[in-house]
Amino acid sequence: MRFDEFQEFRQRQLGASPSLLDAAETNVYRALAPMRPEPPTDTSTVHRCDLARAWLHRFELPEDRAGRAMVCRGVRHGLGLVFRRLHAVQARLWLPSDVYPVYFELARAAGLAPASYPTLPAPVLPRSPADDRPEYLLLANPSKPLGRYLSDAECDAVVSWLQESPHRRLLVDSVYDLGAPFDAGTRRLLDTGRAVLLHSVTKGWLWPRTFGVVLLGPAEAELAEAFRADPPSPAQLRLADRLLAEHRDLPGQVADELAARAGRLFERLPDELLAAIPEASRTCPGNYFFPVDIPAQTLQREYGVLAMPVDVFGESDWSGSVLTSLAGTFGPASAVTR
Repeated sequence: MRFDEFQEFRQRQLGASPSLLDAAETNVYRALAPMRPEPPTDTSTVHRCDLARAWLHRFELPEDRAGRAMVCRGVRHGLGLVFRRLHAVQARLWLPSDVYPVYFELARAAGLAPASYPTLPAPVLPRSPADDRPEYLLLANPSKPLGRYLSDAECDAVVSWLQESPHRRLLVDSVYDLGAPFDAGTRRLLDTGRAVLLHSVTKGWLWPRTFGVVLLGPAEAELAEAFRADPPSPAQLRLADRLLAEHRDLPGQVADELAARAGRLFERLPDELLAAIPEASRTCPGNYFFPVDIPAQTLQREYGVLAMPVDVFGESDWSGSVLTSLAGTFGPASAVTR
């Protein structure tokens, strides 16, 4: 079931059964709309190099990486530029099959024929032998709908995968990381010198498709010109400057609000259903995706909970489903009146 098809199904089910617990909202911007900062009204000039340094400082990364911190319009935009380069060098690309269908849309638009690997109920890295082609593995940390960061053992596996060939590289999508500095696993992968990090103001500052940074690895310097030739607009740069300068603490506030909403979801779930959510997902800061090894139909029929079937996120052989904590019933007003 595609995402748009599921949204139509969701509205029909909620309309027909108002008592259903809606655990299938995914629009974080709608859920947290009052928290989103207003854009600036001035017309001052903001330089990309200054924003790159501000971003590095915000996430406690060395300033000497500023020359590799490419300013863009978000992770989608950044991936589009990276994927075009991968097509030009005939690289092999591995994408998570059950995280974000847009990954595949962007890759195919760039002329790539990506292969895939599953992340649910846990990531399973590709086992194909390496060859002389450039080979890139895209992973998200934290990952949705897995709802957690990579474990130490999973990071070990990723590093081992890299070490099997000098031609292998990583693309790390960190858009769901609301902390500073980035997660220890992400920093470990960066320290290999063979990872490209992608981040944006999409989740932490609630401004999608506006501003992001792609931190290139030492071997990806040839990508820099593509980013310099396709920058954000002056208005987007001014907004990014305001977010980084005046709203530095907003990602932490977003994480706190999401944790509160998750707590309200957990209060509404039967004990056996709450126990089915992996502890790492329940305790991951700022998480609002909670996988359970129970089909969505079973959750609706036996528990009165409307969850997302996993195929909404992409192809998967896993039979479980995903709960979310963004619906209005988990918001602050609902907590007061309940």
